Amino acid sequence: MAVLLLGVASAQMTGGASGGAMSGGATTRGAASAAGSFVEIDDGARIYYEVHGEGEPIVLVHGYPLNGGLFRDNVGPLSEQYQVITVDLRGYGQSETPDSEGSVVTYASDVLAVMDAAGVEQAIIGGMSMGGPIVFEMYRQAPERFRGLILNDTIAAGALPAEAGLWRGVAEQVQASGVSSLVDFLLPDMLTAETRMDNPELAEYLGSLIEQASEDAALAGANALETRPDSSATLTDITVPTLILTGIDDSLYPYEVAQSMNEGILNSELVLLPGAAHAAIIEAADEANAAILEWASGLE
Repeated sequence: MAVLLLGVASAQMTGGASGGAMSGGATTRGAASAAGSFVEIDDGARIYYEVHGEGEPIVLVHGYPLNGGLFRDNVGPLSEQYQVITVDLRGYGQSETPDSEGSVVTYASDVLAVMDAAGVEQAIIGGMSMGGPIVFEMYRQAPERFRGLILNDTIAAGALPAEAGLWRGVAEQVQASGVSSLVDFLLPDMLTAETRMDNPELAEYLGSLIEQASEDAALAGANALETRPDSSATLTDITVPTLILTGIDDSLYPYEVAQSMNEGILNSELVLLPGAAHAAIIEAADEANAAILEWASGLE
């Protein structure tokens, strides 16, 4: 295991062990993207995904309550060397969901269905925030589909009572005030204050991704986060190379959470991204891309 602190110009490494009607979000996307496709799920969900580039596949799973547009600033650089697949989880972005029920098990099965539809037998699979528990569940369901694993500002443990209460409160707020009310609540965790002041366009963009989520999806995701299984025991079962990325200023799942996963996964590397919070994958996209490309180039 290793811990790497990435700066703009230098790096330092140290050793270390609603029932009925279908609902979806808006169809707008904040950046140019490849032509997308849909996967039809047996329960009526339609899962939207995009494929960028050619080469070894990298599948990226977004967090709550965003969509595949989270990886806007990653798909370009990564797809120069890899085939990058982004997914809108059911009810988010351009995907549709038949209800407001949600669990990491369902989301994991959906992403595996996307891989099947895209003809991807095995891939480097990454998850941001809620995407992490989803990826852990994918690993429990189908470890043979993993070439490598990327964990980005996420957590393995289940939600303790205080956090579970947070997600119940989020669901109540959505029901009372709508999905758009989550923007001002969530952005301070997603981006540092400095970024929100100096780069308001990025804050506006992330806010637009939140607003694209359907109410059903926002309720389902909050429930999935509240009831997610404890994946701590899964860490020791992971045998594929693993990259853990985390923003140093992540207040939701802070450094200690990433460090614990680094200690639990034998063949893992932890990269800290300065000046970035929970949405470090886009807030510090250049540094995150560099870390992913360097790590992925060393996979055998």
